[in-house]
Amino acid sequence: MDAVWVRGVNGIQMHHVTDLQDAGRFLGNAAMALRAAHVRTGADGYMGLADELKTLVERVRKLEDAARSSMHDLHATDPERFARCRDGHEPWPGEIPAGFIPRHTCKDECLYHDRDVLDAIMQCTCGRPPCQACEIGGQL
Repeated sequence: MDAVWVRGVNGIQMHHVTDLQDAGRFLGNAAMALRAAHVRTGADGYMGLADELKTLVERVRKLEDAARSSMHDLHATDPERFARCRDGHEPWPGEIPAGFIPRHTCKDECLYHDRDVLDAIMQCTCGRPPCQACEIGGQL
């Protein structure tokens, strides 16, 4: 089974558009590194690979645009579902629902009490019941 790194963000279940952004950025960095290697060595093989990566970056950007559009459409058409997905209670549309586990919220910091964000007093997360992911996994 392949392990997957999932970026954790306080209070947000990341949409897969974030993974596509990472992929495009990593491919772009690899292409730049290969171009730099070509400049230093003059070896044509580096530019060929850089050109292939550039094509992949363009393909990933199209996938990213489609995923972002899908996320924006959900926000516009079903804001309640958007909030449930963002909060990690259900998977984002287009993501595999089988095996979905709600996002762990038990280690979230309270922006008001833990981060001293005074404007966040109405969003205080202190005193919430145990998170759904821990309840499902029996980690209470």
